[in-house]
Amino acid sequence: MAHMQRTLARPFSIHGRGLHTGVDVTMTFLPAPENHGFKFRRTDLPGQPIIEADADLVVDTSRGTLLEKNGARIGTIEHSLAALVGMGLDNVLIDVNNEEAPIIDGSARVFVEGIEQAGIVSQKEERRYLEIKEKIVFRDEKTGSELIALPDEDYALNVNIAFNSRVLNNQFAVLNSIAGFRKEISMCRTFVFLHELEFLLKHNNLIKGGDLSSAIVIIDKDMSQEELDRLADLFNHERVAVKKEGILNNVDLHFDNECARHKLLDVIGDLALTGRHIRGRIIATKPGHGANTAMARALKKNFLKMETGAPTYNPNAESLMDVKKITEYLPHRYPFLLVDKIIDIRENQIVGVKNVTISEPFFQGHFPDEPVMPGVLLVEAMAQTGGLLVLSQLEGKYNTYFIRIDNVKFRKKVVPGDTLLFRLELTTPIRRGIAMMRGVCFVGDKIAAEGEFMAQIVRSN
Repeated sequence: MAHMQRTLARPFSIHGRGLHTGVDVTMTFLPAPENHGFKFRRTDLPGQPIIEADADLVVDTSRGTLLEKNGARIGTIEHSLAALVGMGLDNVLIDVNNEEAPIIDGSARVFVEGIEQAGIVSQKEERRYLEIKEKIVFRDEKTGSELIALPDEDYALNVNIAFNSRVLNNQFAVLNSIAGFRKEISMCRTFVFLHELEFLLKHNNLIKGGDLSSAIVIIDKDMSQEELDRLADLFNHERVAVKKEGILNNVDLHFDNECARHKLLDVIGDLALTGRHIRGRIIATKPGHGANTAMARALKKNFLKMETGAPTYNPNAESLMDVKKITEYLPHRYPFLLVDKIIDIRENQIVGVKNVTISEPFFQGHFPDEPVMPGVLLVEAMAQTGGLLVLSQLEGKYNTYFIRIDNVKFRKKVVPGDTLLFRLELTTPIRRGIAMMRGVCFVGDKIAAEGEFMAQIVRSN
């Protein structure tokens, strides 16, 4: 079933302080049109520059995910992006009046509550997924971080964290469907080891906007009450003590494995930088923002290759449609049936195959001494493949009549012995009996022809 893109019904705003910079900041989340994606707009800078939520714009991951474009920056964006993905949004413009998102309580809870209050509306365009078709692995040998993407029908995640700590050693978290994000993940807060806090504040000039309420603080070594009091004073916080679980008593855990669940939240936020909702299972071991965003770049590179490169063709794999099945949909017959089989079909895309032999009747005259498949027949073969995409989704007898063809280019000769792969994709949803597609014909990994097609769908007599 097709899933339509979604945006906010109305704007909402979040106010707070940036964790590391300490700046006061307001984020306003605004509805955006179809195919807009997630974008940040720095309203405090001249020209109000736009920064796309794009893995290629990541410039630092030391204490959060920081994006930069043409000198404009926005940091600590992973929690807000996780909320947008977890709540099933596709298109949102985020106005920000400073360089860092507010930390609030260190989770995505406030963002989720804002989305719920604003409401969500469906849009007219179908959602385009980043679908994991094969195993993809990113591994960082220095840190031991590893992220694996596997095929799955939903967006699911398994996360394992491990620290050399008697309090927080190994924890594991699972989200079997992104639909569970709000109830299982959104409220899970970031965490920090107590001995890191003073060092970060005094020596790294960080966490200026942090306090003891914006994170789960883990005590992994013995500390006197005097030391705890001094640290509380440093953060302008009331006196604290250590709970039996080895954390400060300023917060109560939502889950025993809240730390692992927060790391899972971070993975969702960072992988939002692929620009697509993911359909697959992510298995992350010792994840961090550096590894997460590197995986986002790898996934983005992979799906761009799949969308622009030649389809994968395994001659041993069983076809989804053979010639007999194809003739149930298409009225064409020899010598004008130019698709041998269909090897992939989805909601808005299809891949067909034709094996070109010297026995093709057109080679008798095109040309006897140099057989070349006519370009017009490559266009016809792409059109037939596109017709199968449309007709296979309809009940009853219909035909497709192509009423317009644009931007056709021929890039490579097709000769006997070539195997042609046709990939046709709907560029807009079918409306009022009109289908618009883009088609590409490949020989190996080379493009032989491409073009844009408009077809009218007519019920057969």
